[in-house]
Parts: sequence; C-alpha cells; structure tokens
Amino acid sequence: MNNFVFFPATKYVFGRGVENKVAEQLEAFGMRKPLIVYGKGSVIRSGLLDRVKKSLEDAGIEYSELGGVQPNPVDAKVYEGIDIARKEGIDSVLAVGGGSSIDTAKAIAAAIPYDGDFWDFYCGKAKVKKALPVGVVLTIPAAGSEGSGNTVITKLDGLHKLGMGSDVLRPKFALMNPELTFTLPPYQTAAGVTDMLAHIMERYFSNTPEVEITDRVAEGVMKAIISEAPKVIANPEDYDARANIMWSGTLAHNGVCSGGREEDWATHGLEHELSAVYDVTHGAGLAVMFPAWMTYAMKSNPGKLAQYARRVFDIEEADDVKAAAMGIDALKKFLRSIGMPVSMKELGIENPDVKLLAEKVTENKGEVFGNYIKIDKKAAEDIYMLAVD
Repeated sequence: MNNFVFFPATKYVFGRGVENKVAEQLEAFGMRKPLIVYGKGSVIRSGLLDRVKKSLEDAGIEYSELGGVQPNPVDAKVYEGIDIARKEGIDSVLAVGGGSSIDTAKAIAAAIPYDGDFWDFYCGKAKVKKALPVGVVLTIPAAGSEGSGNTVITKLDGLHKLGMGSDVLRPKFALMNPELTFTLPPYQTAAGVTDMLAHIMERYFSNTPEVEITDRVAEGVMKAIISEAPKVIANPEDYDARANIMWSGTLAHNGVCSGGREEDWATHGLEHELSAVYDVTHGAGLAVMFPAWMTYAMKSNPGKLAQYARRVFDIEEADDVKAAAMGIDALKKFLRSIGMPVSMKELGIENPDVKLLAEKVTENKGEVFGNYIKIDKKAAEDIYMLAVD
C-alpha cells in the first residue's frame, strides 16, 4: 500500500428536505454573498431554484446568479461567471444541480483569487492554491463532484476537454435529498450510474499490490450500485434505492475508494475526446469506452480484471484471461439492461474519426498515458476501434 492523504473536507447533509437548510449551511461557513450557478431545466421547472433563492432572501443573504450551464460545461460560461462574480463582489459559489454546474462553480471559485486565465489550471500552467468556498445542492447523482476537488471543463476553441483538481476545491457542504432525483429521466439516471462505476473502476484497476481494504470497499460499492440501479430504473420514486445510488455517487469520487493505490484515469481521457468532439453524454460515453479499454487491457494485464469479474460479478473461472473476458461481458450486459449503449454505433456515431480522437487524446494526455497499461497513439486508435461496433 502506498502512502496517501485522505482529506474529506465536505460536510454531507443527507435526506428528505435538506435543501431547505441551504441558508443555514451558507451562514455556518461564512458564505454571505454567493453566486448561484445552475443549468437550464429541471432546477427551474421543479421550483427548486426559487426555493433556494427564497431561503437566502429570508435569511438576508445577498446573491447573484449564473444560469444556463450546459452538460459537458464549457469555458465561455465560466468566463461569464467570473465577470459576474468580480463585478458583484461575491465571496462564495453555490452550485444547484449536477456535475456540470458544480464543475463550473469550482472553476469560477478557483479563478477569482487568481490573476491569470483560469484555463491555466486545466492545461497545467498553474496549480490552484486558494479558491472561494463552494457549496452544493445536488440534484443529479453521477459525477461525484459534490465531494471531490475535481472539475472538468471543455475549451470551445479546439474542443479541449480537460480536468484538474485540488483539495481547496472540495465543496464545504453538499445538501443531498434523494427526492430531488425522482424526476430524472431513465437515460440520465443510467448515465449517472455508469459514471459512478467508472469513477471506482479508474481507481480499482491498479497495479499497486496489497490494497485489500480499499479493493473491498470499492467492490462493495460497485456491487451495491449494480444491485440498486435496476430498482431505480423500474421505480423512479423508490426513495431507498435512490438514496443508495445518490450516496454511492459520492463515495465513488470522494477518495474513499482511492486510498493507498496508483490510479489510472486513461478511460476518462479517452472518453473526454469522444464527448468533446461528438457532444455525447459523459456517462454514455464511458459505457462505450470502458468495455473497449478493458478488452484491450485484458491482453497484457488480465489480473485485476479477473479479480473484478470474480468479486463484482461472481464469475467462477480459474483462468485469468477467460475470467476477465467474462467480466467484460457481464458489465456490458448490465449496462445494456439499464439502457446504456456499449458501442459508438449504439451511441449514434456511425463513422467516428478514430485518428482524430487518438490525436486529441495524446495531445491532451501525453504521448503515453495511463497506469494500469500504457497507451500511446496507436493503442488509443486500437481502443477506439474496439468501441466502434
């Protein structure tokens, strides 16, 4: 087991009606003039945004607004938020929504104390040393951004989708009411479930030995997700299933499944190019790319893939390569059962530009990237080809 630091800085307030405590939580963390960051649809239609604003107004908390954040959030909206925040003198950022709103909020929070272009943090020119405090009212369990220090933004010029992270960007609090997820469409629910699994798998597929406790935690959360997801798809208002899925999304990405091991994140890099170029839902893109990456990785490094198959899908097969292949088939069967695509063709991409995708991923991730296996441009092309049909 490697040395590690676990910094769970976020206060999670979980359960029915907790969104009504937003003013109380803002005040507890000294956040007196937030910028509210939200998307285009459900938070407005459901009345949640109005309830949040009324809570702040009743408490005498001033606020500014940045609405219209899109899925696969872009730099233009971040720049718009930075301008509002500086003009209005905001002291904090409150995201109301899912991962896109939270990631945008984090980017703004990092930018305000910084003299340069916020994109410097994403392209590696600078590291975040301080940021405005961030709070969250979560409506979409998927990205896990409510408990992590990570954020992903797409730069429209060149379609570069890049991530960065810092513990100073972990939200101060996250208000998590499973009831707010009842109206999520099945496809969005399934994409969120896939994103959670992918966050765990990026950590789980590691060459670091003797990490049994972290492996078992990760396996337990993955098995729980696989068990609860069909219940949510079948009955969107099953509170207990929704609660388990919501909490799983947080545990998948807040570091609990990370401790003591080298992580991979190659598949996320591969998918980021897919969603940047073709504007597909991130979770759906991961449903396509993870089985393809696993199939490629199985050829040279089947060990952890075989363990995954045996422990997560209860595969009984002694041969590692055969077990790994059976685990991949089981994963694809599960993903299809909840309505996810497992190929680019199923995703609606008939003639993907595989060479372009491989060029972009090696431009953004490096000529060689990944830890569980090493991936260069040729390997990236091969993996994208495995994902086509």
